Amino acid sequence: MTVILLARHGETDWNNERRWQGHEDRPLNDVGREQARELADTLADRAIDVVYSSDLARAHETALIVADRLGLPVEVDAGLREVDVGDWSGRVHSEIEGVDPEGYRRWQEGGKGWSGGESYEEMGERVVAAVLRLAARHPGQTLLLVTHGGSIRACRATAAGLDYAASRVAAIGSMANCEVAELHMADGRLAVAAG
Repeated sequence: MTVILLARHGETDWNNERRWQGHEDRPLNDVGREQARELADTLADRAIDVVYSSDLARAHETALIVADRLGLPVEVDAGLREVDVGDWSGRVHSEIEGVDPEGYRRWQEGGKGWSGGESYEEMGERVVAAVLRLAARHPGQTLLLVTHGGSIRACRATAAGLDYAASRVAAIGSMANCEVAELHMADGRLAVAAG
């Protein structure tokens, strides 16, 4: 069985300010770097064979900190990127709720609220395809994929048999910075880790 560990990147200033990041390439802040070091400590005794990251700085820097502790290189894959939030990038939730209440309502109901960018479904298809492709390269191994909250939710939803919109209003919650979710790949599909 192939084990897939999905880790969310460490904190950025925009996370702290509750700004939408999407494809905006924000670096980790000092808290995020400390979170990445703590993640490295947590994973130090885990038998991890390969580390991949999104090409966005916040994920890549997190992966570099963890991989350095593991003695592994980091390979970058843009397919692991967060959803592109179009014209919401850089804006805070309260601002969007005030200037685009209809879009904000659509987003709260699981849909795409922003203009431009990509839908959650488009992002989910991209990310899940990337994860399956990477896992297929390493059958029977353990992969650490450092990515983003939306990307991880898409993978967890797929493994649970939910569509992305349903996962946003169901039991699949958000993940904290540097939190890890474990999935498995069996028969070419993502599956929830047993136990």
